Amino acid sequence: MLTRLLAMKNAYVKDERGATAIEYGLIAGGISLAIALAVFLLGDSLETMFGSLSTALDSAATEIETR
Repeated sequence: MLTRLLAMKNAYVKDERGATAIEYGLIAGGISLAIALAVFLLGDSLETMFGSLSTALDSAATEIETR
């Protein structure tokens, strides 16, 4: 009985299937943290860039409509 219990414990310790899922979770967490940090640091300049892009597109659409 004890030998079987020890064999089951050893098989459980050697099983690495769950480790892969944890590694993928850590990678996904790191990537999401990097994205959040980039958005936080570049947020204002991105807002300005998209605002000027929106204005340029509105101007172009208005110019096309008036032709």
